[in-house]
Amino acid sequence: MTSGNGGGAIQSQHIEKLQAAHQSILQQLSKVIVGQNEVIEQLLIGIFSRGHCLLEGVPGLAKTLMISSLARTLSLSFSRIQFTPDLMPADITGTEVIEDQPGGGLQRRFMEGPLFANVILADEINRTPPKTQAALLEAMQERQVTVGRVRHQLGNPFFVLATQNPIEQEGTYPLPEAQQDRFMFKVLVDYPNFKDELEVVRRTTSQSAEAIQPVLSGEDILHLQDLVRSVPVADHLIRYALTLVRQTRVGSPGTPDFVSDQLGWGAGPRAVQFLVLGGKARALLQGRSHVTVEDIQALCRPVLRHRLVVTFAAESDGVTTDDVIDRLIAETPTSEDELTRDVRFQKIFAT
Repeated sequence: MTSGNGGGAIQSQHIEKLQAAHQSILQQLSKVIVGQNEVIEQLLIGIFSRGHCLLEGVPGLAKTLMISSLARTLSLSFSRIQFTPDLMPADITGTEVIEDQPGGGLQRRFMEGPLFANVILADEINRTPPKTQAALLEAMQERQVTVGRVRHQLGNPFFVLATQNPIEQEGTYPLPEAQQDRFMFKVLVDYPNFKDELEVVRRTTSQSAEAIQPVLSGEDILHLQDLVRSVPVADHLIRYALTLVRQTRVGSPGTPDFVSDQLGWGAGPRAVQFLVLGGKARALLQGRSHVTVEDIQALCRPVLRHRLVVTFAAESDGVTTDDVIDRLIAETPTSEDELTRDVRFQKIFAT
């Protein structure tokens, strides 16, 4: 067993149970969703890691259908909130109302808003003003909402899966970097390939429709979330993930020149935490009881892309955050010996 952070040994039957659940979920989702396996895997990693996900893609790519179908496979309550410019915080958190009592008199009662569900689809989150976007912050971080002076606990498990359209920016309110940092992943939903899109057309223009069957219960998910956190991680993998993230911080010792030229802002500590947690979940989904370098590298894009800010000059040259991430991965040694011998990385370790 690999030494490091995570706890004791994981029994093989627990890994087999998670793998079986993973395959069953994919099988159920394939009844209504064609392709998008990488997107679905990232959503599952986020759920089993107790994280939230931000999905970005053009209209018509079945983002809403994917999330609602995923909620059905997990036997979780689902709530869809369509974010609009006139949406107010109380419209999503809930509000206090005054009602007549049966015996006479008045009674104050809290009427729960759509946030009181296990899976929340925040549809087109960038179409509502910051005041309403900020109402999600307490729910995402503390799993509670405060109305007046009273705190109301949300259900457990609780996930916010938000979508946004990257094309239309007029009349929208881009999420501030601080709020984007609350999301574990930013998942890019791309167009399907020719074969998958052909199957989509066949299915959506016929009368055949298969019902999705639940695979896991809420209690199962909570157990699997605890299992993910017990996966051990070798110390050198944590240092590797930390080295990748710290290189994005402009002005810090050891930051590469291309990062200083192309980035205006880097990632914070949450990025490292989510890289390690996501690596644990990915390892279990692939039937392993330990994290590898490939797990960390595979999750660098969804974890870091919304935490990096590209400079105007780099953006004008067509440089994206994914380009910076890929170059960081290519130029960062994976072995402990190479990291410790390189003078530049020694500067990072010394800070």
